[in-house]
Amino acid sequence: MLNIVLFLATVLIWGATWIAIAMQVGPVPVLVSILYRFALAALVVMGALAFSGRLAVPERRHQPFLAGMALCLFSMNFVCFYNAARFVPSGLISVVFSLATIYNAVNGRILFGDRVTGRILVAAALGAGGVLLLFGRDILVELDANALKGVGLSALGTMFFSLGNMISRRNSAAGLPLLTANAWSMAYGAVFLLALIAFTRTPIVAPPDARYIAALLFLAILGSAVAFTAYLTLVQRIGSARAAYATVLFPIVALTLSTLFEGYRWTWLGTLGLALCLLGNAVMFAPDRRGRLGRAGAGATPRFRFANLEEEKKRG
Repeated sequence: MLNIVLFLATVLIWGATWIAIAMQVGPVPVLVSILYRFALAALVVMGALAFSGRLAVPERRHQPFLAGMALCLFSMNFVCFYNAARFVPSGLISVVFSLATIYNAVNGRILFGDRVTGRILVAAALGAGGVLLLFGRDILVELDANALKGVGLSALGTMFFSLGNMISRRNSAAGLPLLTANAWSMAYGAVFLLALIAFTRTPIVAPPDARYIAALLFLAILGSAVAFTAYLTLVQRIGSARAAYATVLFPIVALTLSTLFEGYRWTWLGTLGLALCLLGNAVMFAPDRRGRLGRAGAGATPRFRFANLEEEKKRG
């Protein structure tokens, strides 16, 4: 039951972030908007840890991985996605991002020795195919140079996201508490973004109105502090390949909100796409022959030295 709650929270919150991000588009530069988001999120998570008496400084051996997590999950992936939106529709970005299931399965295999099951491949194919149908009107347009840039940036952002998932797995397996890792990584991400703003001489613009502030609060508190915690907890519990299937359903939530607030019109092709996504979800989470869910990636033997946890524990 907890897995289902975490999964639904991730899908619903992150699916709604598309509208919140659109509300921030305007006079505030992209780098500054992302800085505001993760600086505030870091304060929220650190404040919660301090209030509960659990705020602690991670050991030195964890610091490089926290910095890597910051670059992959709390800065560069969003830099890629926000800039991709300059060249292609957000629906197409969602389609590319939905391929995180495949990225995670491949990276989990390379970095942790995970077994890529037929169920994962079938579910990923159904989900990605369904999203392609949902956003067929965006995808079937002729791809020009700008569109190729947008697709490339989206693919790069998804790769950053997946690598962040892998680093989070390492941190959890090494005994680093999830909230502690998130808090410090978000803080490091904000520092990195501030350095990037200084390097690029990007002007820091104050939030212009209440609409922007409302979107910022949603993205920082729910979209970052809450949803990232829910998603990465899901990665711990069911594995990165299965958890990433939530990304396939994000566009469905965004599309539903667009139907309610932006007048999106459903077609038979879009309805078929929704059915395929739901079928892929059923395949991914159906019980195995023993009547229980598999744990993709759980207990896998890490292949690279950075994930040799027994050696790290002896050194620690």
